Amino acid sequence: MALRGLWLIGHEQGGRGNVLFSRRYPTVEMRAKRFNGASYVGVPEDGPFLKALLFELRLTGEEHGFVERQDGCGRINKTAVYGLQTDRGDLWPVVAFQKSGLIYAAVPLAEQPLTPRPALATLSGVSQAFSLLSGLLAFMNSSQKSEADRQAKVGQLPSLLAHACPLGTPLQTNLGGPSPEINPLPPGGHPQRPPAWRSCPYKGRPQVSVGIVEKVKSVQYDNRDVADTWQVYGAVSCKCDIEGPAPNVSVSLNLPANGSPLQDILVHPCVTSVDAAVLTSSSVDGMDDSAFSGPYKFPLTPPPDQFTLCCYTSQVPVPPILGFYQLKEEESQWKLSLHLKLHESVKNTFEYCEARIPFFNRGPIAHLEYKISYGQLEVSKEKSLLVWVIGQKFPKSLEISLTGTVSFGPSSPQQATDPVCTGNTAYIKLYFRILDFTLTGCYTDQHSVQVFAAGKPKISAAREVLSSDYYIWNSKAPAPVVYRTLLF
Repeated sequence: MALRGLWLIGHEQGGRGNVLFSRRYPTVEMRAKRFNGASYVGVPEDGPFLKALLFELRLTGEEHGFVERQDGCGRINKTAVYGLQTDRGDLWPVVAFQKSGLIYAAVPLAEQPLTPRPALATLSGVSQAFSLLSGLLAFMNSSQKSEADRQAKVGQLPSLLAHACPLGTPLQTNLGGPSPEINPLPPGGHPQRPPAWRSCPYKGRPQVSVGIVEKVKSVQYDNRDVADTWQVYGAVSCKCDIEGPAPNVSVSLNLPANGSPLQDILVHPCVTSVDAAVLTSSSVDGMDDSAFSGPYKFPLTPPPDQFTLCCYTSQVPVPPILGFYQLKEEESQWKLSLHLKLHESVKNTFEYCEARIPFFNRGPIAHLEYKISYGQLEVSKEKSLLVWVIGQKFPKSLEISLTGTVSFGPSSPQQATDPVCTGNTAYIKLYFRILDFTLTGCYTDQHSVQVFAAGKPKISAAREVLSSDYYIWNSKAPAPVVYRTLLF
């Protein structure tokens, strides 16, 4: 597992972009040429690489209209992995993402021919490149307050990567802390060989904590001709405080009998082995009814800090909250009706739950009359948003409703605007959090964690569900339509 090249690119909104830092590894490039054979495409110079990457990310700042390669229905980009069109051919895979005015990019080594393109799950270098770029993101964002701080951080990258990624092989991906240092061996000493990510062995009481966070996306239309969509995507974080230079830990994720199988699983590089059935379950293959349903076992040598053990998606049978929303104009007033129903399989205990009803491209709310079956309704200070605070529980019926009429005053530049939501095209957005529950049923407990080291560790586990982009569109108006599964 190695990198052919790595780039840090500055790009502000509407800007042309410039390469702040780049590093290439000729020895890895020679290996790529040998492994890829006839499908080998060389990495171009910084200028052509930057141009191709900005075009692929649609950040060129030019209105070039419809491009089949980017905008066609065959283009389903569900990851941060891209193919760049260069003079030498199609360069793939390229891992890239944008954050806070910077683009982080890397070209990992693929140790096999690339024609036809292999499944991403078989390319271990992709996940390791993403881990290194995530560590680089943490390093650039730590204590950065000005442009001078950013330039200082960029100046530290050569020495930082010389230790973290020597000769293109990532040895340490947690770059958010202090810069790694080389500790010389004492005279006559014999080096221990712990993994590079365990440079600071833990001393103290052994303990392991595992946290599962599932986020659910949903878009609902209440329309026979348009299918509602929803998807769950989760992340498992771990913190292993275990003594020893290279402790062995095994973490298992379990599903109940009626649980939804985990798909599109990506694991941390510290995982030493994993069942092929775990990695090959993909949400893209809708015809595959033999999805692996666990237990999902991950033997690993953990880093000293908290890390993301794995990420996954899942297609649960129904969304946790079903709803319909209607908004229409009647005699200079707008009549609204909203109905929400909590699915019976969902734990009816929320840390918070609320529905926000924005009114775009209109003046401030001048008059409001409403009838509510549960919770309380509030008007925002800007008077362009209604907030329905549902609270911590649905009633025993698991159904609640809100009806009312609203009128608006003259519009002003300070009011909320949205080019999509014009006329009666509108939506509500749900926000909620449920503790000690997952929609897939995924869980881990003290019996699912094994530590092969001295002492009995304390095991703690937690799980929760969060809403993310949870929309219910006005069924009395046309709305943007998603025909494919929601992707993250």
